[in-house]
Amino acid sequence: MAKLREVMKQMSKRGRLPQKQCTHLDQIHQVSPSAEGCKECLAIGDAWVHLRMCMSCGKVGYCDDSKNKHASRHSRTAGHPIIRSLERDEDWMWCYPDRLLMAVE
Repeated sequence: MAKLREVMKQMSKRGRLPQKQCTHLDQIHQVSPSAEGCKECLAIGDAWVHLRMCMSCGKVGYCDDSKNKHASRHSRTAGHPIIRSLERDEDWMWCYPDRLLMAVE
């Protein structure tokens, strides 16, 4: 987390981070992970790379580095814009529509 914040701080100083705010913060809810892994992948016996959690409903999917891209697919089909990393030592969220990385405080 500290490393991500430092990278974001340095990028911001260099003008490389967008100066806009996420327009979907009102869709973040108090959620818990819906499963210990991606349910779709567990059902078909597939593997994933990095787990992500939807901040609107708690659905767990995996990142776009994984074959089936269930997290971004869920965002598109359900209209839920923000995910949070469930990986150890990663404290960030991503807003798909705004294409914006946010540190979790």
